[in-house]
Amino acid sequence: MAEQRQKKISERDIALDILLDMERSGRLSSQALEDGLRKIQFEKKESRAFVSRLVEGTTEYRLQLDAVLDHYAKVPVAKQKPKVRCILRMSAYQMLYMDSVPDRAAISEAVRMMRAQHFDGLSGVVNGILRSVQRGIEAGDVAALTGSCLSLRYSTPKWLVDRLAEEYGTEKAETILASSFTDRLLTIRCNQKKQSPSELRAFLEERDVSVHPGKISSMALQIENVDFVRKLPGYREGRFSVQDESSMRMVEALGILPSEECRLLDVCAAPGGKSCFAAELGALVTSRDVSEEKADRIRENAERLGLMLQVEVQDATKPSEADREAYDIVLADVPCSGLGVMGRKNDIKYHVTPESVTELAVLGQRILDTSAEYVRKGGRLMFSTCTILREENQEAAERFLMRHPEYQKVKEMQFLQGIDPCDGFYFCLMERVS
Repeated sequence: MAEQRQKKISERDIALDILLDMERSGRLSSQALEDGLRKIQFEKKESRAFVSRLVEGTTEYRLQLDAVLDHYAKVPVAKQKPKVRCILRMSAYQMLYMDSVPDRAAISEAVRMMRAQHFDGLSGVVNGILRSVQRGIEAGDVAALTGSCLSLRYSTPKWLVDRLAEEYGTEKAETILASSFTDRLLTIRCNQKKQSPSELRAFLEERDVSVHPGKISSMALQIENVDFVRKLPGYREGRFSVQDESSMRMVEALGILPSEECRLLDVCAAPGGKSCFAAELGALVTSRDVSEEKADRIRENAERLGLMLQVEVQDATKPSEADREAYDIVLADVPCSGLGVMGRKNDIKYHVTPESVTELAVLGQRILDTSAEYVRKGGRLMFSTCTILREENQEAAERFLMRHPEYQKVKEMQFLQGIDPCDGFYFCLMERVS
């Protein structure tokens, strides 16, 4: 019994360290969690899963948890010391969403952690707040509070809920928000240079990996119960890449034919998924990004997959006279708010503001204007993002076309998570007319 208690203490302490790292650094939970877990050798898979769920859940429901805690606390969560704030949040999350954890255990562990962090004087306050939350849960008051509006129900900033409702209607907006809280399978793209999708599926199933076919791309497979993609059979040998189907569809829409010597430039390429897929389809690919670190990530992926890419460091907003009209296809997957992947990066919604959306849309326009000069007459320019806001997508494409009458729209698609069987994603394929 003592051994089991010690195991649970260490799990919560690890989760607290990761949450505090996020407080200090401002990093996304996916980055902080990966780094934090890498340092720990867990004896049981269940321990790692407990820490992951506690960190991800506390982060994903942060806005809602703060509203619940503020309802019962005299001092708002935002004004608490970081360690106290994190302990309160992770304890409230266990009480609200982790059925395997008894409320009394979550509360007693919170008190223990407060003392371990040298907050003995505040341990009684934390105990009182959490016991009030417990009574509120039992009385149904917490459920009434958290269900009172879409913002609290889906723990999403109100401005974003309002924007989605304005652009897609309340019903679709709620579907999009709800989808962020559903479990997702890992989507991989078959490296057709090494085998067909059916051969890859057979290879994985022979090694006890649960595999399902993709929904919108013939190159896609979906994998269940993956902890570390790098440990999947065939990963190190380059049999597949991790890529969402929406992104695959964008590359497929380029119409690359192996019989043609298609020169393709990817101006914002890291980590290289789209560039590598284009190369697998037969394009002669030049991949660029803004730093050597990002360029190295592209090189690593290409080398693992056995592909030849020309990788360069280049700021996509800086014109290159040598590249003028030099490419058949230019791919500009521009920096964006990333709201199409809220379900995979569960705290990205807290990092985005209306002002940052506008700034990113302006940056995207600069990259598009620069990229437009690199397309030969009769060639194609692909504009894409992994977001779902019209300001960054449809409106951005229309503004570009108004400034560049030499381009005409060929195909435009907006994928919405929860509505379509993939992440939220946008692309607009344009042709430079002769």
